[in-house]
Amino acid sequence: MILTVTLNTALDVGYRVPRLERHGTHRVSEVRVRPGGKGLNVARVLAALGHDAVVTGFAGGRTGEEVRTLLARRAEDASAAPDAGSLTDALVDVGGETRRTVAVIDDATGDTTQLNEPGPHVAPEEWTAFLTAYRDLLAAGGGRCRAVALCGSLPPGVPVGAYGTLVREARNAGVPVLLDTSGEPLRRGLAARPDVVKPNIAELAGITGTNEPLRAAREARRRGAREVAASLGPDGMLALTQDGVWRAAPARQLAGNPAGAGDSAVAGLLSGLVEGLSWPDRLVRAVALSAATVAAPAAGEFDAPVYAEMLPRVEVTERTAAA
Repeated sequence: MILTVTLNTALDVGYRVPRLERHGTHRVSEVRVRPGGKGLNVARVLAALGHDAVVTGFAGGRTGEEVRTLLARRAEDASAAPDAGSLTDALVDVGGETRRTVAVIDDATGDTTQLNEPGPHVAPEEWTAFLTAYRDLLAAGGGRCRAVALCGSLPPGVPVGAYGTLVREARNAGVPVLLDTSGEPLRRGLAARPDVVKPNIAELAGITGTNEPLRAAREARRRGAREVAASLGPDGMLALTQDGVWRAAPARQLAGNPAGAGDSAVAGLLSGLVEGLSWPDRLVRAVALSAATVAAPAAGEFDAPVYAEMLPRVEVTERTAAA
């Protein structure tokens, strides 16, 4: 199985309006409610790809209960689909209220406005309880955990170096670990030497001081990452690995909602890792899934026909030998 960690889980609420106007009153044409947070999105895509995924992190209050209820429904839907993997809830209870994220989709422009709550305050004893549960999941089944993804922001009360701790625990357990976060948590996490980091170019620039993708990726490796897969938005991905440097780009750009595209890319990279795919093939899958997610209605989903169309058309070029 593949483990995904979402310390700041969320209930994703999406409102669709004909046109978003500042200071105006809006009539909502559609409401979508889903379990959210980057790692939960990754897990749902992994299950759709046929992998068994386990989600952990924190869930609390009535909002947390709703997240878990919706997650259980998603798990039932996944189990009913042919060739789909399983989706297992291993979230840890917390006393605070799970956050909500609100997305307002403007039909006139196609733009999305996002409002993210900070999340519940996590007490020291709750963080300790999570660490115990996390270690147990890493050790589950004598090697059954084949990879782990650490995703998203940290809720209040969780130490800023939390991802560094979780990276080290995974490495001690012999489980490959991918880190997808930003800011100081990313900076601290790099020092623990994750196997892969998957920032977007803005997040990479934020910790390295350069907007040039390859230079920024080299700096991230210098700071501890073994390999770097940087998202370039609609232009695809750049991977700086121990074997070489590759750039992958979709054959065409799609209009739609980019929310969750990066999470689908993480699912592509992780599934490729556990299947033993080469880095170019992992990038092809990640970029195709990312594009197919833009064409889907919400994060954690991808448009299967678009994915099938894009997969053979992703262009991969090898740039240089890795430094």
